[in-house]
Amino acid sequence: MSESEPVNIGHLSRFERLDHEDLVKVVNAGTYVRLPANWSLIWERTPADKAYLIVSGEVSVRKAGKEIARLGAGDVIGEMAIVEHKLRSASVVSLTPLEVIHFTDDAIQRIREQVPAFDEALRQTAAERLGSTGD
Repeated sequence: MSESEPVNIGHLSRFERLDHEDLVKVVNAGTYVRLPANWSLIWERTPADKAYLIVSGEVSVRKAGKEIARLGAGDVIGEMAIVEHKLRSASVVSLTPLEVIHFTDDAIQRIREQVPAFDEALRQTAAERLGSTGD
């Protein structure tokens, strides 16, 4: 991540259990990106090659074109397919301008090994979403 774009994710509830050193590792594993509203971040039924941590803004999660959820700051999107080694189960489109941290598949795998609390947060998120979507 660029030193000119400091990002504090410690206030995001999903990551409140990570200590400062682990938060720095997570942020530095990704790339800070600003995206406009109506931007397609992830497409249903495509391979898992990236994930995003939403720092600010809101997205729509859509399955077969129908909105099934709205997510915002603190949510990670795209992690389910990486954690479960499956194709994407939904598409994600920004509803507002977004600030995100973009992670490649390799970066997610690396940071999951380096920061067990981050891995636990991703697994918990994936399990919650699988339970709520019936997948």
